[in-house]
Amino acid sequence: MARTKGLDLIEVSPTAVPPVCRIGDYGRLKYEQSKKDKEARKKQRNWELREVKLRPKIDVHDYEVKAKMAERLLLDGGKVKVTIMFRGREITYTAFGKRLLDRIAKDLENSAIVEREAKLEGKNMFLIMAPRATPLGPPRFVHLKTDTAHHEVETVTHAADEHEHEHEPEQEHGTDDAGEHESGTDAVATIGGASA
Repeated sequence: MARTKGLDLIEVSPTAVPPVCRIGDYGRLKYEQSKKDKEARKKQRNWELREVKLRPKIDVHDYEVKAKMAERLLLDGGKVKVTIMFRGREITYTAFGKRLLDRIAKDLENSAIVEREAKLEGKNMFLIMAPRATPLGPPRFVHLKTDTAHHEVETVTHAADEHEHEHEPEQEHGTDDAGEHESGTDAVATIGGASA
């Protein structure tokens, strides 16, 4: 039957009694199998554990950078180990470390779940986070820089508008053309930084 159809006889289960075979294109079967293996390897590689290290007295900006890094790793499909490193006498303030780990878990709750709760081992405290199968909402830190820049542009525009409105009443109060011209010159001199 396989020969008449111009196909191959593929042995599926040689140990079964009787052996199980099927008629099909062996080259195509090998291609599909290699494709499945490649996808399985890709998924397996994504689940490697990556680490993000913090200090108990971390600055706000540095915290945001580290949180953004952790979020990016989680969005790529990897697990993240967040470690707080204590040095010297800092070990007496483990409550700060616990608070920091709770904070990062709360900030990344849209894209991650806490797989292992915060635990102290030696001079390090850590927790392990895994990506959510379905995110609860948009990522919090990945677009942070863009949002901040947008906010700064809005603030500058708003300040410029207020500055223009401050000079409008002065120009309206001028009775003659010369008075209006003088107030306009004063405004330009002030903006340019030159003294009148």
